[in-house]
Amino acid sequence: MMQVSTLRKLGIVARVAAQQAGRSRTGSAVLKGIHAAATSVGRVLHQLWLEVTGFTFLVLAGIGAFAGYREYGKYQAHVTGPGRLILAICFTLSFTWFGLSSFWRVKRKTKSSERRATS
Repeated sequence: MMQVSTLRKLGIVARVAAQQAGRSRTGSAVLKGIHAAATSVGRVLHQLWLEVTGFTFLVLAGIGAFAGYREYGKYQAHVTGPGRLILAICFTLSFTWFGLSSFWRVKRKTKSSERRATS
């Protein structure tokens, strides 16, 4: 005989309970309310995730810019070659792009959700 995990049993019980609750007006209203709240919370958490990662990328770009500044000084003093300076510039540009694009995605998602809300 096949054994069923506890997590799978809980999933089955939850699905049956949701089906039973959906058959009554009150249960259906509660389920729709939970669904609406979960959707809203999920959207806000995704926006927060994009903002936190964008900020992190911009901080890393700032660190790269500082390293590029130091490497430029060493390059001007003929202590090192241009390789490390080029690497620092590429790092700074790419992480700046990642950070800004993350904030742009937040702005785009906010605008699209506002359009849906007014429609």
